[in-house]
Amino acid sequence: MNAAQTALSRAANYIATIGIADIIDILLIAYLIYRIIGLVRRTNLYNLAKGLAMFIIALWVSNLFKLNMTNFILRKAAELGLIALVILFQPELRRLLERVGSSFFHSSTKTINTSELMLAIQQVSDACRDMSESRTGALLVFERKVRLNDVIATGTPIDSAVSGELLKNIFYNKAPLHDGAVIIRNGRVAAAGCVLPLTNSTNLSKELGMRHRAGIGMSEQSDAVVLIVSEESGAISCSIDGNLKRHLSRDAVEELLREELTDPDLISNPKNFFNKLTYAVFSIVKSEDKKSDEKDN
Repeated sequence: MNAAQTALSRAANYIATIGIADIIDILLIAYLIYRIIGLVRRTNLYNLAKGLAMFIIALWVSNLFKLNMTNFILRKAAELGLIALVILFQPELRRLLERVGSSFFHSSTKTINTSELMLAIQQVSDACRDMSESRTGALLVFERKVRLNDVIATGTPIDSAVSGELLKNIFYNKAPLHDGAVIIRNGRVAAAGCVLPLTNSTNLSKELGMRHRAGIGMSEQSDAVVLIVSEESGAISCSIDGNLKRHLSRDAVEELLREELTDPDLISNPKNFFNKLTYAVFSIVKSEDKKSDEKDN
């Protein structure tokens, strides 16, 4: 009983010494750890992180049970391992730092033409429906916070407004750029014929070809929203953060793109009242058009 009271008394004393700065410090570190874990799980560093955790546990166990030789070897391996990890996993670490930087230091002052973005979403949704019906393979990447300049550099610059006819011409199977991906930045076609990184995942269905693997790989290495139209089945899929949603309808594609690409801060900012009004009017017009089509049918 006395031991319990002593423990409670010590705990109370420790709690009494905690100040506001300590609470902020704890919350900040907890948030950083949470974000880093989330980023690691969405990249190729996930398996590496599990291996490092096992290594740290082995180091602790060897020290606990006085396994001197094992502990010595593990400590020396740890000293050299940090340099080796930086060299071996330089691409993965670079992408991880890019995502951390875009998450924490992304500028909210970036202006986006909301009406152009909404029109682009509508045109892309219509084009995906038409290409699905004609079984035309397509790969479209919507850039978000993580810049895709390296990917854009692999293709042909276009810098054009998004048009359904333009997209269908690009992905026509005899067009020179049909094998690559189209990158859409801020509601405009930035480039076409771009080469995307392939996913290293081994858990994908055998039905998925190189186009799907490229789309998943792009979403794993960035925060982009990737649309894939299958040439074999005509099915429309969307990949976000390495996760693939398949067999989407035209309306589901438009709804998903609006949800993922519309910046809540941009829409709710009073300084961007015009953008907010444009978004509201566009939504109402689309709703009325849909009701009219249902009545005609």
